[in-house]
Amino acid sequence: MNLAGRVAVVTGASQGIGRACALKLAQCGASVALVARSREKLEALAAEISAAQARTSGSPTATEPDSERVSGRAYAADISDEEQVKTTIKSVIADFGKIDILVNNAGITRDQLIMRMKRADWDAVMNTNLTSAYLCIQQAIGSMLKQRWGRIINITSVFGQMGQAGQANYAASKAGLIGLTMAVAREVASRSITCNAVAPGFIETAMTAGFSEEFRQNALKVIPLGRVGSTDDVANCVAFLASEEAGYVTGHVLNVNGGMLMG
Repeated sequence: MNLAGRVAVVTGASQGIGRACALKLAQCGASVALVARSREKLEALAAEISAAQARTSGSPTATEPDSERVSGRAYAADISDEEQVKTTIKSVIADFGKIDILVNNAGITRDQLIMRMKRADWDAVMNTNLTSAYLCIQQAIGSMLKQRWGRIINITSVFGQMGQAGQANYAASKAGLIGLTMAVAREVASRSITCNAVAPGFIETAMTAGFSEEFRQNALKVIPLGRVGSTDDVANCVAFLASEEAGYVTGHVLNVNGGMLMG
């Protein structure tokens, strides 16, 4: 999966799945625009990507083309805000010249039973998890259409497929991402742009770290592979969908859940 010369944008890149995706895409040769709220975490990740590239290929020489240099660059932004999305995507294109790959990963939870869920918590989750993906696609798609090549990858969830008590807002936002994926895939396929979704199951992240031991043990009982997934399990699938090798895959939801959801 050689992504040399490609430019990727990863939202929610400061931690968890987004961070793993950014590192994997960089490892495959892509330059990565890192987007999240925390500039400090993004700057640290950008430095890590640059250090890894230096170890792999040595320090760039003055004659090495810029297109062959892997880099990570931080863009601190709240992507639930339309104006910040517009500004960020314009900055990425100005800095890198194009966008080839867009990974819509940013997500939050505001869990509560539906009868007690506040409208503000519903709106916050929908805006961050779903509306932000629409905004980012809308702003990035022009670059992909112009070059007649692109990869859009939306990070959804097994709970967007099967639901979860106490997560009506989260499940609805992730289910919406699947519908968005299918619609966009049909709109842009004629321009050699693919749009797919990755649906992780129970993955070890900061978001799941707060779950009780009882919850974890019950979850393991419904995972046929018998283990919690890692962020690398997800990142490897994202890298495949971003590659030339996945050029005939579009409108697909790739389940990365250890077998939780079959049939």
